[in-house]
Amino acid sequence: MPSTRLPAAAGGRPSSSQLNRTLRSVFGHTRLRAGQAEVIERVMRGLSTLAVMPTGAGKSLCYQLPAMLLEGRTVVVSPLIALMKDQCDKLRALGIQAIQVNSALSADELASAEAALRDGSARIVLTTPERLADHAFLQQLATHPVALVAVDEAHCISQWGHDFRPAFLDIGPAVRALGAPTVLALTATAGSEVAADVMKHLGIPRSGLIDTGAYRANLHFSVEQMQQEDDRQRRIVELVQEETGCGIVYAATVKAAEQAFETLRARGESVALYHGKLGTRERGEAQERFMSGATRVMVATNAFGMGIDKPDIRFIVHSQMPSSLHAYYQEAGRAGRDGLRARCVLLFHAKDRAVQQFFLAGKYPQLEDLDAVYRQLLATPPAGEGWTSASLLDAMDRPRSKMQAAVALLRQEKLLRIGRRGEIALRQEAASRADLGTMLDAYKERRLQDRETLERMLSYAQAGQCRWQMLLADLDPSAEAKRCDTCDNCRRIAAHEAAMAQPILMNTQSTTATVAVAPNPPAKAPARKLRFAESDPVKVRRFGAGVVVASTEGSITVAFEDGTQRCIHPDYVTRRRVPRKSVSSDPETETDTDALLAGGASARGLLKASMPA
Repeated sequence: MPSTRLPAAAGGRPSSSQLNRTLRSVFGHTRLRAGQAEVIERVMRGLSTLAVMPTGAGKSLCYQLPAMLLEGRTVVVSPLIALMKDQCDKLRALGIQAIQVNSALSADELASAEAALRDGSARIVLTTPERLADHAFLQQLATHPVALVAVDEAHCISQWGHDFRPAFLDIGPAVRALGAPTVLALTATAGSEVAADVMKHLGIPRSGLIDTGAYRANLHFSVEQMQQEDDRQRRIVELVQEETGCGIVYAATVKAAEQAFETLRARGESVALYHGKLGTRERGEAQERFMSGATRVMVATNAFGMGIDKPDIRFIVHSQMPSSLHAYYQEAGRAGRDGLRARCVLLFHAKDRAVQQFFLAGKYPQLEDLDAVYRQLLATPPAGEGWTSASLLDAMDRPRSKMQAAVALLRQEKLLRIGRRGEIALRQEAASRADLGTMLDAYKERRLQDRETLERMLSYAQAGQCRWQMLLADLDPSAEAKRCDTCDNCRRIAAHEAAMAQPILMNTQSTTATVAVAPNPPAKAPARKLRFAESDPVKVRRFGAGVVVASTEGSITVAFEDGTQRCIHPDYVTRRRVPRKSVSSDPETETDTDALLAGGASARGLLKASMPA
């Protein structure tokens, strides 16, 4: 295959004209998107970078374009073999010399890839984080200079993230073993803790963070409140039938995914199923049918979708609430990558909270889990081999996710030694002195954060304010929080404002008509009566007693006894009876309505400021 790589400019750094020429001739683009130019410019200067860019913003080009011009090969670390194959095929179709190295290759394919590594013809090498723990593979990579290491879905490296994968911890040591080339970490979402963790592990300076923002005007968000499970299944079918084009229905559990799949299939819908308990072949076939368009709807757990490059997904339905707004945005953001309108609907039921609490309870290792790893490493390993991450986890009859986290923690505390071929051994002297209980204290803060994260997701599901404002408050606090005017709550607010303005408009029109023509003006339209008025005592199940500060059809602003004010969807607000004061009453036990309303002016101001003129 002829090389498409262009020679570097004098001095070793490509000129802007060379970049533009390569952009047009190889990739067929005439210009870069917002954010791409800044990231690529840093990479070309040899500056390690964490790029937080929304799905569909063109993250892949940020390493593919530099790879064509840098003096050295580019290594791309990806968490998914299916995604890797798709990217490799697309690069080869462009005439770019790319190879993939992973466990799914046949013996002949692997031999061919290794030959390309040795002779230096491979410009882009796509591989998994597990491969980077293989010393022999690192030696093959190092036979020719590595100019750039790109880490896709980089949030997986952080234990603060919702998709933490212990294998990603091998990337940092591998980068150092390859001579510390430039690192480009890429992800669609990264809060402050996740971003700091990623940069720490990959040696990216604080100045290396580029966040292009999360807002995507073409995504239209809504939440529908479900009362019964039958309602949820009925609504899944209706939403799929309402929308044209392809889409994804997400479920939090395998059982719920299978139920939605069977419901849609019984209605004659073109549907596939994807979850972690299916075999590799079944998952691959389901993904291939969906990506090719042979299947219109994919029903899946969160095991599906990371890195999926399908631009024409028109709808995402979450049949159950995910664990966080970051996870929700990551999954919903797979819609509308072509920039056209896409619909993102969450079907919320109160019991969804219990499902996520169950998952969180099993997320972090306990003392007995660390002890189980310790004892297993002291046992005799499989015949003729040392312990590896895979064999160690297979040998223990415990939840795999918790054991992965336990191994990761022991590695971080330097109680495990990683051999040249990825074998794991216990540093017995260090381990004998370690206080395992103290090591687990770090997870206390993470458990607290997880609970707070889940509460923010619940607030989103139950709120009456703009969905995008709530998402950006969590994803991108620096963003200007304007109303999107496209989500369900914005549409309700707009409808209420229009209804309130209608009587005034009609009255003005009727006055003019009386003077000019008719003695009997049209009757004034009655204003809609709101469910709650200002100063009404109310209660909200999750937050307790409060007083209404402002009220519309779609949102109730409530001042609570703890001094906070929140916008709540009317369905979650109930009227509260306040006992009359008496001589014998204890004033300390009564709600001070005046005190609750003291902060009402500021809340009303914020609500008014958020509405368009």
